[in-house]
Amino acid sequence: QYSRGTVTAFAPFDARADAEALRKAMKGLGTDEQTVLTVLTTRNNAQRQEIASAFKTLFGRDLVDDLKSELTGKLETLMVSLMRPAYIFDAHALKHAIKGAGTNEKVLTEILASRTPAEVQNIKQVYQQEYEANLEDKITGETSGHFQRLLVVLLQANRDPDVGVDEALVEQDAQVLFRAGELKWGTDEEKFITVLGTRSVSHLRRVFDKYMTISGFQIEETIDRETSGDLEKLLLAVVKCIRSVPAYFAETLYYSMKGAGTDDDTLIRVMVSRSEVDLLDIRREFRKNFAKSLYQMIQKDTSGDYRKALLLLCGGDDD
Repeated sequence: QYSRGTVTAFAPFDARADAEALRKAMKGLGTDEQTVLTVLTTRNNAQRQEIASAFKTLFGRDLVDDLKSELTGKLETLMVSLMRPAYIFDAHALKHAIKGAGTNEKVLTEILASRTPAEVQNIKQVYQQEYEANLEDKITGETSGHFQRLLVVLLQANRDPDVGVDEALVEQDAQVLFRAGELKWGTDEEKFITVLGTRSVSHLRRVFDKYMTISGFQIEETIDRETSGDLEKLLLAVVKCIRSVPAYFAETLYYSMKGAGTDDDTLIRVMVSRSEVDLLDIRREFRKNFAKSLYQMIQKDTSGDYRKALLLLCGGDDD
């Protein structure tokens, strides 16, 4: 369904030859990282699964286990992430976000705000199959308040289908949001949760325009003023994804690298999960909004084989 990724099916593809090249690169003393990262970043996920299967058939070894024992640090994390089947990727990220002490709200926000209803349904099914647990139960057990409620609404994956916009309902929703926020002492968060969590994308885009006309504010400014903490971040992520998913991820990538230190977990998660979806669009938005290319920022912010692999995934410079 997607064709705006930087990674596409490699041709001519030979799973056995790739498996042999990887085994040779990791056998004996030292590892030929260059071969490993070149093969894994230039094959799509379906092909990587075929390579893993050929690897096991030829050598009786698990490719992911070998990668873990031969590589270290961020390069290891990146390569192992690339080997995760696409449909398991999000479920795995969510499981780790709610595992153990403390919850990683950032991951819950990023995934549940940006995925389509069909993708969310898929994630829930895969989660149940892989971990024999109900994702919604797990998330409600680890979160609370209005943040939890909006996550639950998004997990229902019942956003209205995009079938034309009813201008009367647009006006009504814009007024509801205005009265729930700017016009009210305190905020009626529930109204924001219901409207932003259930209306169709094209409807909400019109609501945001109408809201600006009625209130004189962008909806983001109101959310910023009227809410705080995890709920604020989630509402803003939902609004940004309604406006443009690629722009949301461009911003996410930018802030993962801006300033001192790099949020490598976020950088890896977004680069891997969007590489076959819309990374070309994300690159375009990045260039437009941050006056530099994604490629240049990765180049400046990372190093070594990790940098090489990320740049291969990025698939080119936009300058």
